[in-house]
Amino acid sequence: MTDTIAPPAVAPVTEPPRRNRRSYRVGRGSRGWMITRTALLLVGAVLTLFPFYAMVVLSFKPTGPVTFPDSLLPWPFSTEAYDQVIGAKSVLRWMWNTVVYSVVSVVGVLLFASMAGYAFAKKRFPGKEAMFWSFLAMLMVPYHVTMIPTFIIISELGGVDTYWGMIVPTLANAQAVFLMRQFIASLPDSLFEAARLDGCSEWRVYVSIVLPLIKPILATLGVFVFLWHWNDFLWPLIVGQSLDMRTLTTGIASLQQENVALNMLLAGSVVAFVPIFMAYLIGQRHFQEGVSTTGIKG
Repeated sequence: MTDTIAPPAVAPVTEPPRRNRRSYRVGRGSRGWMITRTALLLVGAVLTLFPFYAMVVLSFKPTGPVTFPDSLLPWPFSTEAYDQVIGAKSVLRWMWNTVVYSVVSVVGVLLFASMAGYAFAKKRFPGKEAMFWSFLAMLMVPYHVTMIPTFIIISELGGVDTYWGMIVPTLANAQAVFLMRQFIASLPDSLFEAARLDGCSEWRVYVSIVLPLIKPILATLGVFVFLWHWNDFLWPLIVGQSLDMRTLTTGIASLQQENVALNMLLAGSVVAFVPIFMAYLIGQRHFQEGVSTTGIKG
């Protein structure tokens, strides 16, 4: 009896996978939507940047009538307006007042908000919740409601036409306290407990642990507070009544009443815009990190 050798197994012939027409259509649709979205974003970017372009171009025009669209071309080019704006003593004084008002307010708001946020987030004391929500209720009160009583108090204390009269009423920022409290509450309690076991005082815990860990939210709030104070108009207009105590916003607005040329007004606006843009560039990395991590627990 002879052994029979079984033929080798042959793999079944399979048909090549058919192209999924549905997925192909979805892909083409996704690509079309991406092109449409990109086009819409470009249009939105052009509409957003056009006022800035017009402001810069018109500020470099020589003094004279403005005609459109010829005046939107970058020629003829002249620095006449900037020479007059930067050379004016009043504008330099207004810029110094704005710098003092913005920088000191930013430092004060961040200091007090971080301290209050740390106390509300990690400390235990009677009436903490009631105090926090009462303080947070200030967000529901319109700013214009408290403006007149605040001005009366500042006026009685002799704060009109003074730096502290402009700065002190803006230091109690409920929104900054709320954001600080939410960010610090997400920090692990073990860090603070370990520091207290090592004998650290509350001030040492605040300086050595809290401040280094909240740099992102400090940068984010710093940019927002600086922007708000640099562009603030109503409160500096009320408190800074003399010519020497005006800020850039109130000073440039007052130039419109003196029939100043348009190129000088726009040159002053560009000068006022540059520090805001530089502040954002400096704190851009921390600003983006703070925006992405604010409110995330764990």
